Amino acid sequence: GTTQIYLKREDLNHTGAHKLNHCMGEGLLAKYMGKKKIIAETGAGQHGVALATAAAYFGLECDIYMGEVDIAKQAPNVSRMRILGARVVPVTHGLKTLKEAVDAAFEAYMKEYKDAIYCIGSVVGPHPFPMMVRDFQTVVGIEAREQFMEMTGLLPDAICACVGGGSNAAGMFAGFLNDPVNIYGVEPLGRGPKLGDHAASLTYGSEGVMHGFNSIMLKDEKGDPAPVYSVASGLDYPSSGPEHAFLKEIGRVKYDTVDDEETIDAFFKLSRMEGIIPAIESSHAVAYAMRLAKELDHGSILVNLSGRGDKDMDYIIEKYGIR
Repeated sequence: GTTQIYLKREDLNHTGAHKLNHCMGEGLLAKYMGKKKIIAETGAGQHGVALATAAAYFGLECDIYMGEVDIAKQAPNVSRMRILGARVVPVTHGLKTLKEAVDAAFEAYMKEYKDAIYCIGSVVGPHPFPMMVRDFQTVVGIEAREQFMEMTGLLPDAICACVGGGSNAAGMFAGFLNDPVNIYGVEPLGRGPKLGDHAASLTYGSEGVMHGFNSIMLKDEKGDPAPVYSVASGLDYPSSGPEHAFLKEIGRVKYDTVDDEETIDAFFKLSRMEGIIPAIESSHAVAYAMRLAKELDHGSILVNLSGRGDKDMDYIIEKYGIR
């Protein structure tokens, strides 16, 4: 169509994603509090790499807990973390993905809380973690708004970002919540709407408590966190940040879904048309913007391209080949 799509290039950050924005803040906080170690979980590995970078910069020990499934899918990021001096701890229970990595990281922190600080990777967990990560990530929304106004003289008609736990989206949305702009959060539909085939918690979940915070959660028949799936390791989490649940409830943000197939198509289209290889997580937002652009007859859509796809290339080629 005639709609213009703009990208906020967080993929150009050192370490390859928006995660460094809050990891440097968490590293500074650890130094200020006199801690010797930082502990964290990671899914896609971007938070782990960024935190390992911050730890190296500030002279801190670093333990990163990561599910075995994600370790296999995100091998380049695992290597980066180890080269940076972090200890990558495989998590072998449950589905061996992001939720289990968070469980293991919290358990480790409880044993070492006097000397260590837990540096969460998204806008989730007990207070003040969701607020802290959101505040560090607001730089994305503030910059994006200033840059877009400078380039065009206008506000975008719509903005969109992928949502797992929701750190990149929370940062992006913060810059535009008071503006007359349509905001879209894009969740992973995975293989389809059947429970266990997706990680679209805000779309299909209900109120629940997990990892110390109350939000919208995907549940099994017992009311416990349900098994989830996404082609993107950074999005396969059975809940989303409590602020996202609030923004959905008041109707300020529309949360919608994109499945694996549409995501991979967007991954290759952006790579071939613009020479930008996006992270699979970010490809969800790109796919949604492409869908939305067909529905609008004019105007502009601003996408938070939250990460680059170096970490995903081996997995994409192995699973999908070269299209």
